[in-house]
Amino acid sequence: MTTATAELLTVPEVMKRLKLGRSTVYDLIRSRRLVSITVGRSRRVPLDAVRDFIDHQIEEAA
Repeated sequence: MTTATAELLTVPEVMKRLKLGRSTVYDLIRSRRLVSITVGRSRRVPLDAVRDFIDHQIEEAA
């Protein structure tokens, strides 16, 4: 999947998928642990970035 065709998630969608609060998701974005883009005034997170974040967390825990 290329970036151009990647599914973009809203912060509430990321919150639901990761079962995290809004502040935590924005902290992950600010610290660049979770990749995001800005579209207009809206923040969007590529689905691949969420998967990469989860994979990285699993690797760190192992």
